[in-house]
Amino acid sequence: MALRRRLSGLLFAALLVALCGLSVAAYQKVFTPRVTVLLRTDHVGNQLQAESDVKLLGVLVGEVRAIRSRGDGAEVELGLHPGQVDRIPANVSARLLPKTLFGERFVSLELPEDPAGALGDGAVIEQDRTSGAVELERVLADLLPTLQAVRPDKLSSALTSMAQALDGRGATLGQAIVRLDAYLRELNPQLPVLKEDISEFADVTGVYADAGPDLLRALSDATAVSRTIAEQRADLDAVYSSLTTASADLTGFLRANGETVVALADRSRPTFELLATYSPEFGCVLSAVNAIRPRMDQVLGKGTDQPGVHVEFTVVPPAEKYVPGRDDPVHRGGGPHCPSGPATAVAPDRVPEWAGLLTGGREGGHR
Repeated sequence: MALRRRLSGLLFAALLVALCGLSVAAYQKVFTPRVTVLLRTDHVGNQLQAESDVKLLGVLVGEVRAIRSRGDGAEVELGLHPGQVDRIPANVSARLLPKTLFGERFVSLELPEDPAGALGDGAVIEQDRTSGAVELERVLADLLPTLQAVRPDKLSSALTSMAQALDGRGATLGQAIVRLDAYLRELNPQLPVLKEDISEFADVTGVYADAGPDLLRALSDATAVSRTIAEQRADLDAVYSSLTTASADLTGFLRANGETVVALADRSRPTFELLATYSPEFGCVLSAVNAIRPRMDQVLGKGTDQPGVHVEFTVVPPAEKYVPGRDDPVHRGGGPHCPSGPATAVAPDRVPEWAGLLTGGREGGHR
């Protein structure tokens, strides 16, 4: 009886161990059929772990079974679902991409432009070497130090604050986006004009660039002028003081004699109007005086050894007395008049009568 109980206990313990082993094997998917392939890559990083996902076009097709180093790189053992292998070409490549900003990586299978064959058990997949994949890998490598420097708690706090700020404002943000779209629709037809304005602005800046030395020279000259003004500040102060005194004296004079100046200007207006009326004759008079000057120099004996003018006057009583109204001088002119040429009136060979009298007096005659 005791032996039977001992055997039952041993059998129960063995059964527990077997169940635990089956559970572990089931968890590790030992009994799940898989197609094993190898992925050769330069590096895998710390984010790629066993049991990481393997996806094709976003669809889960397997998981990472093991990661091994091979000296110059790494080998990743992939376990693919048998039902998905037929859809994967033999010349497929792979990328190691992060799930989230700080999350683990997964294997993304990339379809080639020209798929060929079907992937089989034991096949080898190479890392994607296209320019896009290399650029993406470089971006992720450059971003890694930044992500390592960012404190997750601070980033989480910032993202939480942003989420709280945007919470409940979806309608407002939608309206803002709609308005922005309307503005962009109105701006798009004006893009050629804007481009032309920018081009012309570039031309203007080119002109200013060409004129830059002249502008700098002008600024330098202005600096010299300002320096001169600063050096002559004492003289300028004296000039300003003199002008202030003169303006004060002029102000006092105008205050004391303002009415007189206004009355004088008013009374002088008829005289100025008469001078303005006869102003066309001023040129003729001055031209005639200038033309007769050589003859008068001859009459007066300038530049010769002859004596100057000699005149004798004899006062005789008038024949009749002056009668006002009868003997008043009469001006018979027709207003301002200027001959066609001053030489017709003042030419040296047409000396006026009074000049002949002066000439005769100089020669000794008496009239």
